[in-house]
Amino acid sequence: MAYRNQQEFIQALERAGELVRIKTYVDPKLEIAEITDRISKSGHGGKALLFENTGTDFPVLMNAYGSERRMCMALGVEHLDDVTREIEGLFHMLSAPRESILDKLKLLPKLGQFASWMPKVKSGRGECQEVVLENPDIGVLPVITCWPKDGGPFVTLPIIHTKDPNNGNRNVGMYRMQVFGPTLTGMHWHKHKVSAKHFSEYKKTGQRMPVAVALGGDPAYAYSATAPLPENVDEYMLAGFLRKKKVELVKCITQPEIEVPADADFVIEGYVDPNEEMIWEGPFGDHTGYYSLPDWYPRFHITAITHRRNAVYPATIVGIPPQEDAWLGKATERIFLAPIKMTLIPEIIDMDMPVEGVFHNLVITKIKKDYAGQAQKVMNAMWGAGQMMFNKILVIADQDATIQDYPALAAAVLRHFNPATDAYFSQGPMDVLDHSCSKLGFGGKMCIDGTAKTEEEYDERYLVAAPVDKGLSASLLMGQFQEIKKANLSLLQRDIPCLILSVKKQRPGHISALHTALCQLEEMEGIKMVVYVEHTVDAEDLPVALWRCCNNLDPRRDHLVTERPSRKEPQKIFACLGLDGTRKTPEFDNFQRDWPNIIVADDATIAAVDKKWEQLGLGPFLPSPSLKFKDQMYGQEAIAPSVA
Repeated sequence: MAYRNQQEFIQALERAGELVRIKTYVDPKLEIAEITDRISKSGHGGKALLFENTGTDFPVLMNAYGSERRMCMALGVEHLDDVTREIEGLFHMLSAPRESILDKLKLLPKLGQFASWMPKVKSGRGECQEVVLENPDIGVLPVITCWPKDGGPFVTLPIIHTKDPNNGNRNVGMYRMQVFGPTLTGMHWHKHKVSAKHFSEYKKTGQRMPVAVALGGDPAYAYSATAPLPENVDEYMLAGFLRKKKVELVKCITQPEIEVPADADFVIEGYVDPNEEMIWEGPFGDHTGYYSLPDWYPRFHITAITHRRNAVYPATIVGIPPQEDAWLGKATERIFLAPIKMTLIPEIIDMDMPVEGVFHNLVITKIKKDYAGQAQKVMNAMWGAGQMMFNKILVIADQDATIQDYPALAAAVLRHFNPATDAYFSQGPMDVLDHSCSKLGFGGKMCIDGTAKTEEEYDERYLVAAPVDKGLSASLLMGQFQEIKKANLSLLQRDIPCLILSVKKQRPGHISALHTALCQLEEMEGIKMVVYVEHTVDAEDLPVALWRCCNNLDPRRDHLVTERPSRKEPQKIFACLGLDGTRKTPEFDNFQRDWPNIIVADDATIAAVDKKWEQLGLGPFLPSPSLKFKDQMYGQEAIAPSVA
């Protein structure tokens, strides 16, 4: 369904019991983010929050997409898989053979429906231009500061419009914008993004690049701006498909080359000058749960700000998962499963991106396997498919696996897994936000083939199905290796032959030497994988350990495979895969890039929110999620200090 505007969506959320209005003054600097963090982690995403007293003329809407139900409401469906099924139906219809005139005529109504989804530019002004600020100043908006070491306030839910100067093709993307002054922000588009390509084309012409930023409007717009569409597909066609109604656009006032949704709450018009010196932007507490560190990005100069009457400023925070963005990612996972399956990888049955993998770090696929090497075929296709090129760890499971039941999945995958032959390593483009890579935006990848092996794939030399030794215990491991501060063996009780160890790393090559020594123990036979995390991380907290390992691991550089003759079956080889998920430093790892800190709220903000909690109308007191992570930080700055 289509919402007339963001206000209608807010009303729908309120009728559904999915929104809380907060009338007490809350500071956009740090306090709004801290309250939202508590609510989003309170179970099932909590409620959407409308902060009505922000010290400005405008309320702030937070956590609007932050649960499965609200994400479905935003897209006008009962279940996210409804969109998947509809796309599959379209593919089947369009690809079906049409031998008779009657068959072809049956397609006409659907073609008419396609036309109804195409965006339309209307004449005159839109609701988004009911008020025009004569002297634009972004300071009149309640732009939030999310985390204590952020470089400043950031616009976090901007729908950014650019055009290719050569062919006029529009791109709609979402890139954070740091506020530097009344008419100046940064424009944080990564080199892989389409708007960055438009910027490069404008550099060749030497002309200023017109840009417009919309905020609010139908919630389908913000989702579509995040969607990993092919470069030549208009995001507003996707929005039209989702809302079953075309998006009406109007020309900007000072940048008439750019059109924006007529029903947006705010429009910020301006330009980027490709001949101008870039600006040092950041740090920013990012969706990885770590700070993304400062770098040079283009300057965006504001030429006009317009808004509708009774406008509401939408924003979001990202940080240690789970956050609101997890549900935007889940929508993408479900919506884009069908195109991947129908056009690229027909053997894929299902796909899952665990929240701890923060989208790109960990992807699980279930396939129908018919021949040897098929998992590797899927691996290569996935890593070559659009933004899936950023994937770090890919797990491939058989068709009978339940990939959303993670313990059952892990047991099934490791049952078929030979650490010596079934882990595949590569390297390629990585997300610029991935701090584990030795080089910015370029690093290692790993595929774990958890499918049942055919005769051609099976290597009978290896011990694959050995039971775990009952003598293996945490006390044994910690007694023999003093650097192991905590040992989690709980997965063994679920038939998952994997250990998670919290280790205090103290010298170069320490994890490699530890893994080699550990695997010499006879009791280790039957263990297929050991995950090493920082000594500050609780190895028994599985979601946090997985999140930290996925972020800190460059699989090609940081994997360790140890092989030795089996002592239990002398004709066999015991192999064990180690994954070094600890932080990397110049002293111990010859790692030369800055390493970021994890994101936590500061004590003053936590205390301020604690003090006003009873006035907020949010129910029983919720402590700050940041308290759990205080002792996992290295220093207090965005950049973690050296170990020296």
